[in-house]
Formats: sequence, structure tokens, C-alpha cells
Amino acid sequence: MIKLREAKIKDLSTLLEFEKSLIEYERAFTPNLKKSDFNYYDLESYIKNPEISVVVAEKENFLIASGYALIRLNKTYKNPSHIVFLGFMYVVPNYRGMGVNKKILDYLLDWGKKRGYSEFQLDVYAPNQSAIKAYKKAGFEFETITMRLNIE
Repeated sequence: MIKLREAKIKDLSTLLEFEKSLIEYERAFTPNLKKSDFNYYDLESYIKNPEISVVVAEKENFLIASGYALIRLNKTYKNPSHIVFLGFMYVVPNYRGMGVNKKILDYLLDWGKKRGYSEFQLDVYAPNQSAIKAYKKAGFEFETITMRLNIE
């Protein structure tokens, strides 16, 4: 049985491995990620912050997935004034396609709703069609598309 819970500091080493795996996975979608080691997130401070939900999925005492939700100011010209931003959506490869990401997403949406928020946003690389399909299925829609040009 898969159990969801808030991450704890003792989970940090596994979550950092998830983050490395996520970065490696996303390298295929964008040519401009740094070659050196880096982190997308400050996971330790996220876990310690009660205003951020870092959730993990556990099966038989092993972490198999993660995600986070944090409150962020919206753009000054948009309503509402604050949004819930979702990220760090990662599922261990052996558990993909089993609805684990949907469970994480539902948990984070519920977390934001309980705090009175109605606007949820996330970023996804345009070539990541499996993620786009999953987020569309969950009700997300495109708002803007970031385009890039590198003339080096």
C-alpha cells in the first residue's frame, strides 16, 4: 500500500537523490542545463518551513515519489495575489504509470485548498509530453509558453 506523508529531515538524502534523478531526466528536454552539479530546490529549508508542503509517497518503508507546494506571489498584474506553486514531482521509474503522481498532486491540491488558495501553477518542459498529458488530465491548462533562442 502506498502511503503519503510530509517529508522529514531524515528523508533528505533520498530526496536529494530524487532531485539528481529528476535533473538528469530533464536534461533530455532542454540543452541549456549546467553540466556541473546543481540543485533546483533548497529541500532542507522547504522541509523545515511549515508554509511549504514537501510530500513523499512511501511503499514498504521506501520512498518512491515526491512533490512540493509553496505559496508564491502572483504577477502584480494578475489575480489572485497569491498562487500555490507545485514542483519536484518525481516518481521512481519502477512506480511510474501507477497513479502515484496523481496521488501526490491530489495531496498538494488539497493542502493548498485547505489554506484558502484556488490558483495552482507549475512549470513543465514543452517536450515532456507524458508530464503534460498527466497535468492536462488533472485539469491544468497552458497559460503561457516560454520560448528561447540561443545564438551562440
